[in-house]
Amino acid sequence: MGDLHELLPLLMKGTLVTVEIAVSAILLAIVMAGMATVLRASTWRILRWTANAYVEVFRGTSLLVQLFWLFFVLPLPPFNLELTPLTVAIVGLGLHYGAYGSEILRGALRSVPGGQYEAALALNMPASTRMRRIVLPQAMINALPPATNLMIELLKGTSLVSLITLSDLTFRARQLDEATFKTAEIFALTLLIYFVMAQIVVTIMRHFERRVSHGITQRMAK
Repeated sequence: MGDLHELLPLLMKGTLVTVEIAVSAILLAIVMAGMATVLRASTWRILRWTANAYVEVFRGTSLLVQLFWLFFVLPLPPFNLELTPLTVAIVGLGLHYGAYGSEILRGALRSVPGGQYEAALALNMPASTRMRRIVLPQAMINALPPATNLMIELLKGTSLVSLITLSDLTFRARQLDEATFKTAEIFALTLLIYFVMAQIVVTIMRHFERRVSHGITQRMAK
């Protein structure tokens, strides 16, 4: 394992695990953010309280402690629920960043001018149509830039899963460092891989943002 060309394939194995966790956690975070935002606007107090409690607990506590709690505490009585390390990583990251995503989405919805709601009501649009055609498209434009930052934070947060025995990119880098003592080379490569993955996320989200903006512009032109 003396040469860098021998180290890179091993880091790539960890990168694949990191990508799997990040993509799955992002999808879960999107679902949780949407659900929490809807429930926080509910007319039922118990649903609002539950959604607010979820957001505040996961925003107000450490991600690392949350992962440890899911990994070490859930298997104990009275829970007796044992999850695989991969499941813990995806659920922990998804729930944590989904709470932040709910705040982003709620702020984006509130940023839509009140006149848009009033115009839709004047046109006698049903609530579902009003939300789908008027509110959400405009809110998406405001939500996408902070959502991109949140996805990058989630990607970087995957490095913590190495502490619950997952062989992700950070775990592999530490293994190689202990085996070869090529600390500078290994962690320089690790930084570069994280940077490239983050830039891929940025590129995809900017493309999506342009598509959304273009679609709204065409709709307004009609």
